[in-house]
This record gives sequence, structure tokens and C-alpha cells, in this order.
Amino acid sequence: MTATSDLPLSLAMLHDPAVLADPYPFYDRLRAEDPVHWEELEAGFTRWALTRYDDVAMVLRDPRLSARRHWDVDWLPEESRAAAYDVQQAYQRQVLFVDAPDHTRLRRLMMAAFTPRVVAGMRPLIQQFVDQMLDAVAPAGGMDVIADLAYPLPTSVIAAMLGVPPGDRPRFQVWATDMGTTFDGDPARPERAGRAYEGVASLLEYMADLVRQRRRSPRDDLTQALIAASDAGDALSAEEVVANAALLLVAGHETTTNLIGNGLLALLRHPDQMERLRAQPDLIESGVEELLRYDSPVQMTARVAKEDLEIDGRRIAAGQLVVVFLGAANRDPAQFGEPNCLDVSRTENRHLSFAYGPHFCLGAALARLEGQIAFSTLLRRWPRLELATETVRWRDNATLRGLVSLPVSFGR
Repeated sequence: MTATSDLPLSLAMLHDPAVLADPYPFYDRLRAEDPVHWEELEAGFTRWALTRYDDVAMVLRDPRLSARRHWDVDWLPEESRAAAYDVQQAYQRQVLFVDAPDHTRLRRLMMAAFTPRVVAGMRPLIQQFVDQMLDAVAPAGGMDVIADLAYPLPTSVIAAMLGVPPGDRPRFQVWATDMGTTFDGDPARPERAGRAYEGVASLLEYMADLVRQRRRSPRDDLTQALIAASDAGDALSAEEVVANAALLLVAGHETTTNLIGNGLLALLRHPDQMERLRAQPDLIESGVEELLRYDSPVQMTARVAKEDLEIDGRRIAAGQLVVVFLGAANRDPAQFGEPNCLDVSRTENRHLSFAYGPHFCLGAALARLEGQIAFSTLLRRWPRLELATETVRWRDNATLRGLVSLPVSFGR
């Protein structure tokens, strides 16, 4: 595998196996050598890339930069373009990709589904899911943490909240991966992206049918809550309900899956920190925050400049795409002491793993709770937990950082 120090300082390298395995040395180079980086990629793609904490935080809260996107479908295979266009229309109704005042309205209406009371009330169900999944693998003496826990857990939780029948939940796992692939937007893989768009189109059709069912036969679930959401006479449109229910599925799935997988791998590679968490269970909250910082589940997001602006003497023109690297910001030594060290008791930890500003993740509290329960239960149940492989394989996705598998042994 090529060392990241020998690779060109190009965003095209984000899918190089060495960078997928460990992107942080590459981010360090970008931050040190060209922190406000401009690049022209394949298929006419151009973008800025920011890697310093202060720059990333500024972009995420600056109203001169828009969360709205224009996705070009011309680079996709012709047979996938119609599906991609429909998916992109739905994305433009999602709270993640709109600006104020639409964003303010959508977020206000959706927040009712994620109040502290609602999230706290999910604790027994999350614990039940974790216990059931670990009970199922206990006789084997080991497990694949991704396939047996990290992957099914968040989908089971959000699907249960949305009122999705248990038999349909495996399909949601595939669709969640498809949507994550469309967010990655790698121009070098048009066929892969085209198949993913077709998958997301199927997800949207499923959600539209679920919404129609709820309108005919109301039930007490999150889908019904989105349909009923209203404030001062305002309400979500049918299209907004479908688009944002699909977003909640994927956002909750990817963040929590990668938090559990990346986080447990970090602990297994730092056994002193794993023992601290096991010996001091009250560190679980700060520990999860540190795991979120140390190897961020979401590595980057983007904004579009609405007007000309300047960052560190570089002119960003209106209409240009600005990619902000959350993972790089979370390892910036100007913000974090010893940023490459894992410290589960770290207190000064204003990481950006759930973004920042108006678009701070709606489901952050739910993801944190799932992570806390998963890690606490694993460490309590198996005090000799250990890695069962010398090498791990990372998914080919530079935006949503996660493992393909994580084999562990429960020990003797």
C-alpha cells in the first residue's frame, strides 16, 4: 500500500486504499500545505476543500454559504438519469439541503420527533435490540461487529420509530448504503453511483406508500408524527414527509453504524482506553464524544457560495462548491491538544462530527444514546473482547467513513 506522504495532494486520492485506511495523515498534509485548496476533478467537477477547524466551523454557520445543491446527472449512465433526477428533487426537500427560511420551518416541525423526552424514551427499546443481537452471537464465541450489531442496530431503531414492519428492515439497510453512495459523489465511479440512485428511488417509492398507508390508517409512530407535524398553521407537505423520512433513515443509520464500528476498532487498538471505560462506566458519555472526534463517522459535507467571499486570502466565487472536512477539523492541533491521541476522558471536545450551526444533526442525541448503550453493553458483557484479525477493510466511501467488517473474539 502506498504511503499517504507519497500521494499527490489531490482530492482524487481520497479513494486510494491508503487514504481510505487512514485519511488523517493526508488531511494533515492538506491542512499544513494548502488549507484552502482548489481543485478541478474529473467530469468537470470543481471544488474548494477546507481542513482547518476554524474555517470549517465558519463555513457551517455562515449564511453566505448555502446548503442547497445542484446535482448534475449528465455524468451518470443514461439508464440511471431519470431515477437520479427524481431522487435529487427529493433531496431538495430534505432539511439537510435547504436554507432559511425553508430550513427553519422544516427543522422546527421535525424537532418534535427528537425532543429529549422522546429520545430518552427510546432507551429500553435500544437496550432490548442490543441484548437480542448479542444473545444471538454469544454461543459462537465471536462476532462481526458490523454485520451483527453496528449495521442492524440503527436501522432497527429508526425503522421501529418510523413504523416499518420488521420484515422490511433488511431492505432499509441496503437503501441506506445506496443513499450514502449518492452523497459521496465520486465522479470516477458513474456506474456505482447510478445503481445507488436507482436504489434510493425505490426507497422513496416505499416511503411514499408508507405515508399513504398512515393517512388511511393512522398509527402512533414517527411517520405519523411527521404527517401530523404542524406549527402555527404550517405543516410538512406530502413530498417533504417522504423525503425527510428517508433522510432520517439514512442519517441515523450511517452515523451510528460508523460510530460503533470505528469507535470499537479505536478502543481495541488502544486497550488502555478500553480498560478505562470498562473500569469507569461514568466515562461513557465523554468516551463516546471522543470516539466521534477521533474517527468521525461523517468525514465531510459541503456548501455552495451564494456570493463572492474570501477565506485566508483566497477568493471563493459565487456558485463554487466548498467541501469542509469534518474529520480533518476534528484532528486540528490548533483546536485539540494531542489530536491524534485517543483520550476517553477528554473534556474540551467541541468536535464537529454532527456538523455545526443551523444544520447541526437533528438525531445527534439518538446516535449518542445508541453508541453509549452499545459500547457499555459490549464492554460489560465481554471483558476479554479482542480483535480477531490483523487487518480490517474500509468501505470505499470517502464521505461516510466505515468498516466493511470488524471480526472480534469474546476471549476466554
